[in-house]
Order: sequence, then structure tokens, then C-alpha cells
Amino acid sequence: MQPETSKPSILAGPWQQLVLGIVCMACVANLQYGWTLFVAPIDAKFHWGRAAIQVAFSVFVFVETWLIPIEGYLVDRYGPRWVVMSGAALVALAWALNSVAASLTLLYVAAALGGIGTGCVYGTCVGNALKWFPGRRGLAAGCTAAGFGAGAALTVVPIANMVESSGYQHTFLFFGVLQGAILCLMALGMIKAPDRHDRATASQRVSTRADSTPAQVLRTPVFWVMYAMFVLVAAGGLMLASSLAPIAKDLGIDRQPVQLLGFALPALSFALSLDRVLDGAGRPFFGWVSDRIGRENTMCIAFGIGAVALYMLSRFGSDPVGFVIFTGVYFGVFGEIYSLFPATQGDTFGSQYAASNAGMLYTAKGTASLLVPLAAYVSATRGWVAVFWVAMGFNVAAAMLALCVLKPMRARWLAMDTGGHRHVLKADSVPADVC
Repeated sequence: MQPETSKPSILAGPWQQLVLGIVCMACVANLQYGWTLFVAPIDAKFHWGRAAIQVAFSVFVFVETWLIPIEGYLVDRYGPRWVVMSGAALVALAWALNSVAASLTLLYVAAALGGIGTGCVYGTCVGNALKWFPGRRGLAAGCTAAGFGAGAALTVVPIANMVESSGYQHTFLFFGVLQGAILCLMALGMIKAPDRHDRATASQRVSTRADSTPAQVLRTPVFWVMYAMFVLVAAGGLMLASSLAPIAKDLGIDRQPVQLLGFALPALSFALSLDRVLDGAGRPFFGWVSDRIGRENTMCIAFGIGAVALYMLSRFGSDPVGFVIFTGVYFGVFGEIYSLFPATQGDTFGSQYAASNAGMLYTAKGTASLLVPLAAYVSATRGWVAVFWVAMGFNVAAAMLALCVLKPMRARWLAMDTGGHRHVLKADSVPADVC
């Protein structure tokens, strides 16, 4: 495989590449956000139990996230095109296997393949956005992540209808082939970003101009604080995203009609569609806000709103309208972790290794996914309200860490710059007291 070169092309521009990345992200969104629609039909056919089926979701997320640093390295070295093409093939294969899986083993294998494929696409598109928009990382990462958050909104209802009319197996096969084909087409237009130095945004936010290698990044306490915060917030969001359909069913409101905003839909379908729309809209919005008021301040605001939404969900979630509104508010602020954390690491560690470094941070999502089966257990023994309270506590802790720990720690780290440029440190020379 030879490194890509930026040949003259009508697609060789930041905004063109951003659009291609958004479309690619939308094509893999259903592997995560559409999964909840398949849990009950799979269980009804094979009676494996929800907890066992949800292990497939954890496998998918774990593999997706933990291999992204490797995929990010390939993007940094060779460019985005062939990494996305490989991801397209794996995504199509994974859903095709899901359509014929008659054992948990094959379901887990398909989940692993889907995780690799989604990681190829996700890591490439986010890393590429950070490279093409060094001065507006929050907005670029947010718009790219919005494709992953809102992409499923376009297909939630069609998938639900197809599962109902044609069965979940036909739905897996149809959408797997469709999404894989679109990914291949988009990949043909993706181009490696030209080398450039970081520049400040219009608001002159503080960021590093040096480029820290992955080995150097792993030696910094700043990275591990961000990692811990990412795990806390992602754990709650993944619990709800993977269990929204079972939650609605257990509360007895999944099919109850809801009239809101001029629409009338069953509560579950309404919640899934609204959640995806608000999730997608929140990612670029909070990214844009963070470009202006700072990453940590924005994190604290978003995490705090999420905690309030979870509290309200624990109180009023059994009401169909309350369920739709408060899950919508929660996911509207949850998705910003996928724009703010990549942007924050780009500000802190530079652009040259942005895909690799963002990939390492993104593995926090894989760590968080290990708690998804635990949520099914807690709900079975203590009810869904207990799950909501656990997620609320995670959000509150992350909000406090953002302001009280990460903000001063990053300020000290960035203050190590001399004349606006950080000295490139060897992996063994990063000071232990940098925080």
C-alpha cells in the first residue's frame, strides 16, 4: 500500500472532505444505534436472553474502539481512502452474517467484524476532519460525529418497519449491503490532508503547535484524565442507547402513541428518531460553542444538562411524553463527547498524529462498553431507575473533573510552550508533575 498524495481534484478541499466524512459516518451509525431494534426479535427467535445478546453489542463497541489507534496509524501513514474501503467490506459482511447467525458465537463474530469495519470508518473520518480543520477542530469534529449520531435518524423508522414486515434477518442483509455500497463510493473521493501548522481560531483559543507522538501522549497525565472522563460519560450513553427498546417495553410505553412537535408516533419510534436528530445536532453545536468558550467549560455545561435529564427520566420516564422528551434532551448533550474530546486532544497534542492520538482516546468508549451487560443485570434486579441514577452520577463526576482537574492540568501542560511552540519531548522526558 502506497501513501496517498493530494492530487488536484474538485474534492481536495476541507469542506468537500468534511461532507464525505459525514456521509460515511451516517452509513455506519446503524451498527450501534439501530442495534436496539434487533435485540427483541433475536431473543424471540432463539431465546438466548437479553444479557447474552447484548454481549454482541459490547463486543462490537470494544473491538471498534480498541483497534482505532491502529487504523488511525494507517490513516496517518497512507491516507483515508483504502482504510474506509476496507471498513466498507467488513461492515457489509458483518450485517450479512447477522442475517444468518443461528448461534451466539456467530453473532459475536459478526459483531467483531462490524466493530473493525466501523472503527476503520470512524477513526478515519474524525482524524481526517481534525487534519483538514486545524483552526476549527470543535466544529469539524462535531459535524463529522454528527453523521454518526444523526445518521441513524434517517433509517430508524424504515428499519423498524422492515423488521416488522419482513423480519430482522432480511433487514440485516438489505441495510448491510446498502451501507457497504455507499461507503465504497464515498471512499473513492477521500484525500489525505496536506501538512500544515496549527493555527488559532478567531477567538484565539489556546492550543499547542507541537505534535506529540502516541508514545509521548501515553506518558501524560492530561491524556488519562480525559480518558477517565470519556469512560464515565460514554458508559451511561451506551447503556441507554443499547437498551432503549427494552426500557420502553419494560415500562409498557413502547407502542403508546405520542403527539409532539406536530408528529404522532409510537413512543419508542418517536424517541429513537428524536434522540438521533438531537444527538447529531448537539455534536457540531457543542463543538462550535467549545471553539468559543473553551473545551472544559462546554463539557461541564453539557454533562450537567445530561445529569438533569437522567434525573427527570428516573422521575417521569414511565410517561410516554416524558420518555420521549427526556431521552431526547439526554442524547442531545451526550454526543458532544465525540466532538469535544477529539478536539481537546488535537488542541493539546497537535495535528500530525491526530488520527492515532484521537484513536487512543476513543478506546475509552470500548472500556465503557464493558458496562453495558452490567446495566441489563442491574435493571433486572433493581429496575431501570437504578441504571438512570448510576449514569447520572457518572455525568456529575465528569462535569466536576472537567472544571476542577482537566482545565488547570491542561493549562499547565500548554504553558510548557516556549514562544508559542512546544518543545518536542522524548517519551521518557515528559515531567511527572505536568499536572
